[in-house]
Amino acid sequence: MSVRGTSLAVLSALLFGMSGVLAKPVMAAGVSPTAVTSARIGVSAVLLLVFVALVRPRALRFTRREWGLPLAYGLFGVVGTPLLFFVAASRVPVSIAMLLEFTAPVLVALWVRFVRRVRLAPAVWWGIAVALLGLAVVGEVWRTPTLDAVGVLAGLGSAVCTAGYYLLGERAADRHDPLGVLAAGMVVGAVLLAVASPPWLVPLSRDTDLGPVWLLLAVLAFAATAVAYLAGIMSLRHVPSSAASVIGLVEPVVATVLAWWLLAEALSAAQVAGAVVLLAGAAVVQVASSRAATGSPGPGLPVEVTRG
Repeated sequence: MSVRGTSLAVLSALLFGMSGVLAKPVMAAGVSPTAVTSARIGVSAVLLLVFVALVRPRALRFTRREWGLPLAYGLFGVVGTPLLFFVAASRVPVSIAMLLEFTAPVLVALWVRFVRRVRLAPAVWWGIAVALLGLAVVGEVWRTPTLDAVGVLAGLGSAVCTAGYYLLGERAADRHDPLGVLAAGMVVGAVLLAVASPPWLVPLSRDTDLGPVWLLLAVLAFAATAVAYLAGIMSLRHVPSSAASVIGLVEPVVATVLAWWLLAEALSAAQVAGAVVLLAGAAVVQVASSRAATGSPGPGLPVEVTRG
């Protein structure tokens, strides 16, 4: 595993882990999750489109039949995942919102087994059981519910969209240049979000506890979105998807530490233990289900192991 590929994968996870901490103060200042997502994706779409047009213009060429892929990619991976994550982060601690999103590998494994009818290694099922146990501990299901129900549902919805992003990314690897699908998907997402919430109407002059809204959104769009996506895709040229998927588990750890440090959001000892168990289970699922992969377009894509 190359040093360059590992460094890019770690960079991607670190930058993605910043997103919730950057967005939550903006939402606390009165900017809706939809508006935050629209501004983030709008700026990122422009940056990625220009970058791909300069370094790999052929990747932006799609036939009529191929346009369904970036449309679906934009809907699930670009709009659904961050929007629902931000809704969750606005109502529950950022760390818990991130952990809910990271149940996506479990959903993909279930899709592969029961929809594609593909046999998975026994370790995958053990990993799913461990991850669900950790999720139950994080939610402290034995106590009177204290987490916002809408926030939890939004976090799980983000996991569903992330699973769709992984599955669509797998198809992108077979049918088109993933860099082109990423840029086109970003543009699709930016257009859809601009219709619902024009990014130019975001009140950029407002202040937050971490700085002005415009500065947080700029860092969110550039570093925690455009650069994070590019680093993740480029890392997969040098490291196998199974390794990249495990490195990606740095993301919720970063989110938890930053939320504790900058937003004073701390988890109980039981929730910390549950988070460790959840991530361990997710790691088992991702490694076991992607052991046969030789490469993939998206971070941590669980793939088919044996046909049956």
